[in-house]
Amino acid sequence: MSATTHLKVLACAFAILPLSALAQHGTAAEQPAAPETHLKNIRQITFGGDNAEAYWSFDGKWLSFQSNNKAWGLECDQIFALPVKKAAKTKGYHPAMVSTGKGRTTCAYFMPNGKEILYASTHAGGDHCPPTPDLRQGGKYLWSVYDSYDIYVANKKGKIVRQLTNSPGYDAEAVVSPKGDKIVFTSDRTGDLELWTMNIDGSNQRQVTFGLGYDGGAFFSPDGTKLVFRASRPTSDEDVKEYKELLAEGLVAPTEMEIYTCNVDGSNLHQVTHLGKANWAPYFHPSGKKIIFASNHHSSRGYDFQLYMINEDGTGLEQITTQSIFNAFAMFSPDGKKLVFSSNRDNGGSRDTNVFVADWQE
Repeated sequence: MSATTHLKVLACAFAILPLSALAQHGTAAEQPAAPETHLKNIRQITFGGDNAEAYWSFDGKWLSFQSNNKAWGLECDQIFALPVKKAAKTKGYHPAMVSTGKGRTTCAYFMPNGKEILYASTHAGGDHCPPTPDLRQGGKYLWSVYDSYDIYVANKKGKIVRQLTNSPGYDAEAVVSPKGDKIVFTSDRTGDLELWTMNIDGSNQRQVTFGLGYDGGAFFSPDGTKLVFRASRPTSDEDVKEYKELLAEGLVAPTEMEIYTCNVDGSNLHQVTHLGKANWAPYFHPSGKKIIFASNHHSSRGYDFQLYMINEDGTGLEQITTQSIFNAFAMFSPDGKKLVFSSNRDNGGSRDTNVFVADWQE
């Protein structure tokens, strides 16, 4: 992102645009659905509401995710910890809520010890869900960038054990390196939405990216040496003006984003995609040489998001999903054998977006 699940990334994002605004009604993609040959034994593990940004624990037994399922009494996104095997066997399984239930949350990620979960929350700014502004101004989708977001660590019972950020402004979209030593997150503390890193305990916070635009939804490479992320890069005077004016209002327009990589220190910045429209929610393939991501570049309607995979050098684009009109937030399990993703497939014509797990086939 991303309760209206806010796409932190177009998230972890994002803290951002409601999935229901993108998912629309129905499940048919624009083109006839081709076989999803990389995905076998697909299992739905959430049922109802908007469920997204489901990310594996280090041992591959749990998922952290955010949901606004009204059947669970939620008014906006809250964080949950889901045991994968139990959820796969029990339709409608109600997992434990990890967040406080106050404010809005986004972008949860298990800590290396498997006992604690990292997430961003606005609860310090108020108990109630922060108001959602008009997210379709001027015919454009917009995301809210709440300045009350800070990053916390809680145990599985929901007790906050420490706060990692306390700078004024937006701090969210945090994930942990596979090496277990660093966290990458997005912050606007310098006046723009940039990537930052910090040690696992919150110390040594350092800015990584510096280009004007929204840098977010970052993940580490399998060896922990690189970052992959989505970025907008306004260049014309008109686009720069619009970006700065929206950001001053706590908003961003995620309709034009491309996938980038860089080293963890920000060096060797490289644009991977040049597809146009919204390319986001990237994650490294277990080989470290490919990237899976969500994109609507093929769509004439804007909201048809499918998963694609591409080589890090920008070659070899391959479509992974074809079912439904929303597929995003893909993440490989630590052993590389499974893929978790969010989709509005099999939702009975509703706007629900659910979490699915599939066996990955090369």
